[in-house]
Amino acid sequence: MSVSTPTSDLVRAYTREVTSRIQELSGQAMSGSLDDAIELLKSAIDKGGVIQAFGTGHSEAFAMEIAGRAGGLIPTNRIALRDVVLRGTYDVEVLTGSSLERNPSVVNELFALSPVGPEDVFVIASNSGVNGSIVGLALLAKEKGHKVIAVTSMAHTLKVEPKHPSGKRLCDVADVVIDNTAPFGDAVLELPGGIDVGAVSSITAAFIAQLLTIGTANRIAEEGKKPPVYISANIPGGDEHNHALEDLYKDRIRRDA
Repeated sequence: MSVSTPTSDLVRAYTREVTSRIQELSGQAMSGSLDDAIELLKSAIDKGGVIQAFGTGHSEAFAMEIAGRAGGLIPTNRIALRDVVLRGTYDVEVLTGSSLERNPSVVNELFALSPVGPEDVFVIASNSGVNGSIVGLALLAKEKGHKVIAVTSMAHTLKVEPKHPSGKRLCDVADVVIDNTAPFGDAVLELPGGIDVGAVSSITAAFIAQLLTIGTANRIAEEGKKPPVYISANIPGGDEHNHALEDLYKDRIRRDA
């Protein structure tokens, strides 16, 4: 017979916290909360555009959910801060710590290095929504005529000061804002001594990324077209299927390690 332990109690508590947020997002999606974002993504693909995904820190995981994975849309590209080192003029030392993601000026070179087309739409994820590179890229994308979708924690972003010189948050810039439902500080469990653990934003953001992907692919299929979707490269015919569709967006999408 199993015996309840403090650890198992925490597992149950964390599961409740995650489940309640997933259920909240599901209900919102079924009520149409993601429809505007899905329409922007579908419209970009219809026009031959690409979905440009960006996130820094742990929010880069959101961009990885959007771009280049099995079951995901092929006309997608992940923009990463490390591109200014791999392809640009920055020294590798800038990748140490969080200074680069807080630097608003880095986005000029980052944008110039990215394969952005005129019909592309940007999906930018940031739990805090206030760091310089996040807000800076959103502003630059808007300046150049692109639509921007934000995935952020409204509970967190409204309680912290913007770090961009404009004084704006990501939610102030975006055309569509999606709340990832994470609380202020992200963690949902309090341990003895007042220590908070159990972040949820990565899980809810990944769920949102999949809902956006599913919704966009379904909208394309509803019009009688075949959605350009990856299948696993680890099943027979996967590489051939994927490479054939990737060739349609040659030099528009990157699949870096």
